[in-house]
Amino acid sequence: MSNLDSYFSAGGILSNRIQGYRTRTQQLEMAQTIADTIASNSILVAEAGTGTGKTFAYLVPALLAGGKVILSTGTKNLQDQLFERDLPTIRDALKAPVTIALLKGRANYVCHYHLEKTVQDEHINFVNRNEIKFLKHIERYAAISKTGDKSGLHKVPETAAIWQQVTSTRENCLGSDCPSYKQCFVMEARKKALSADVVVVNHHLFFADVMLRDEGLSELLPACNTVIFDEAHQLPETATLFFGESVSTSQLLDLARDANIEAIQHAQDFAPLPNACDDLEKASRDLRLTIPGENTRLSLATIKQNADFDKALDLLLDKLNVLTEMLKSQAERAEGLENCWQRATDILNRIKHWHDQAEADEFIRWVEVYSHALQLNITPLSIAEIFNKQLAASPRAWIFTSATLSVKNDFSHYCQEMGLDTAQSVTWESPFDFINQALFYVPPGLPEPNNQQYSEYVVKAALPVLRASGGRAFFLCTSLRAMQLIYELLQAAFEQEKLTYPLLLQGQGSRNDMLDNFRKMGNAILIGSQSFWEGVDVRGEALSLVIIDKLPFAPPDDPVLSARIDKINKEGRNAFMEYQLPRTIINLKQGAGRLIRDEDDRGVLMICDPRIITKSYGKRIWQSLPRMKRTRKLEEVEEFFLNPVPVDE
Repeated sequence: MSNLDSYFSAGGILSNRIQGYRTRTQQLEMAQTIADTIASNSILVAEAGTGTGKTFAYLVPALLAGGKVILSTGTKNLQDQLFERDLPTIRDALKAPVTIALLKGRANYVCHYHLEKTVQDEHINFVNRNEIKFLKHIERYAAISKTGDKSGLHKVPETAAIWQQVTSTRENCLGSDCPSYKQCFVMEARKKALSADVVVVNHHLFFADVMLRDEGLSELLPACNTVIFDEAHQLPETATLFFGESVSTSQLLDLARDANIEAIQHAQDFAPLPNACDDLEKASRDLRLTIPGENTRLSLATIKQNADFDKALDLLLDKLNVLTEMLKSQAERAEGLENCWQRATDILNRIKHWHDQAEADEFIRWVEVYSHALQLNITPLSIAEIFNKQLAASPRAWIFTSATLSVKNDFSHYCQEMGLDTAQSVTWESPFDFINQALFYVPPGLPEPNNQQYSEYVVKAALPVLRASGGRAFFLCTSLRAMQLIYELLQAAFEQEKLTYPLLLQGQGSRNDMLDNFRKMGNAILIGSQSFWEGVDVRGEALSLVIIDKLPFAPPDDPVLSARIDKINKEGRNAFMEYQLPRTIINLKQGAGRLIRDEDDRGVLMICDPRIITKSYGKRIWQSLPRMKRTRKLEEVEEFFLNPVPVDE
């Protein structure tokens, strides 16, 4: 372990993107630091800029150290990449005799029981004819697949509605009572994970298991020597989600549907049960309809002003209570009926908990509204103490790594939020030559973002830059509303000025399909929101301009954020500087990080928000970004695109 240099050299493991001396040194330093962390069972927070080869830097010492490793990633795509490409590459280069396993949440695996029920059930209303065709594909796939992982069936989109009918949830899984238990794909994946040396999971799965003891990791963690979180900047949001408690009308609708199917199949002589299912479905939909709009978050204080909501929630509780008692009376007749009774009891208790809980300083109650669903949430104001208990449970190494964890190399915000009081923090900057590869442009003359015509000003400032770049741009917006408006404004401007650059709008297809189209077109402009701020890698000339409409401050009326701000300020601290600004900087670094992805990339980062210049905190923001030449002159931007030769600072 002391001579990591020889392993990197002999195996040719150095990052394929850059073979420079600086990258080699950084990669070895990071690998050695991680090796020391593993050896001492300590905690490391490691920020590694784009191009440092951090994946190889943590995989090499992890595989050489021995013991069991849990590797948690931000997305399922990265999960697949690590399992299918990176881990086998490192294992072969090191000639390390380690076994690896991939473990996803149960919704990613075909369930034999629910597939069979769906095939046999004549009462299911399919969304469209494609669902029937997809069901046949899934049936054939389940018969021959070794894993049952839905990502292995390319003929059926991962977003197809039929997947909900043929996969299990924590609530509707029958467990060992299932007639197909011995053939269960989920259980097989868990068995492989238990016996493997390295297990690749994702953050949602990790925290779902830590809190719910549901996905098999509760058996893995006690035997685990090392936990590595890649894309660790996502952890505060994910942990907050799972360290709280939530229940949604979607779960109620699923319960009503499943109970109705079970009633038809196993309790046809008990006429009141289907009617009770229908009553619950109507009450669930009526509760959602008490709040107009969608994609909004509402505090408890706001909800209390809505008398219709209170009435609808009381009625829902009444209907759910009736259905629960009926299911209890019929539970002995079939495993499915018993499962529905247990689910109904659990959901009833959670709604009562939300409804009846006394006010507490540590938690906040709030409601989130989607287009067709409503979710009741209880969220902790701080996750630090809860997560710290996991860190202290037993001796092991914990490694948190991402390209964006610090503010001007200061990790205090992240460490405080995650409860990492004893962590060592280290930064390895990107080896890319940002001074010569990138230009940072803040256009002059724009109003404050609260101006009603702000998006019009942004598009007006962006048009000459888009002409200079020849399209080839990401236009990243901080809200869906701004994204849609900017798309419409660009359409109108392009038509007026007879510009022919293709315009792509987030939501017109899956993210992967849109990125493929963007790369192939070569001169497109992709307008997106949160989905394209991170986890997106477009190298080469197809992406030469990243425009960000405004600094990504979270909406101050968000109930969780608002409660956290109040708590910090009441403690006599400065919530803006300690919490809001660091979060904004980390998010901005993610968006800006889309621009330079390779040693040959060149491009312009355009941030339209004048606050980065006019506010006292603006300097702290741009000093946290990679060191680039800065300008406010449009002609320098135009010259940058005209002149392919790097310019001196």
